[in-house]
Amino acid sequence: MKPKEFYDKVVAMRKAQKDYLKFRGSAYLQTSKRLEREIDDEIKRVEAVLAEEERKNQPSLFGDGFYTT
Repeated sequence: MKPKEFYDKVVAMRKAQKDYLKFRGSAYLQTSKRLEREIDDEIKRVEAVLAEEERKNQPSLFGDGFYTT
């Protein structure tokens, strides 16, 4: 998901949350929960990408290869 898409989805999620609190309808709750799940999934995806990048950039304790004599 691109940053603008994420932003738009968060805005929609907050609107759905506010609508649910205002109207207390089950459709509002379902929409709110769906959007929250989508945001949570995207956060998990980005965290996994960042962790993988961090792992790749971590220098090896033993260097690039095996030490042989």
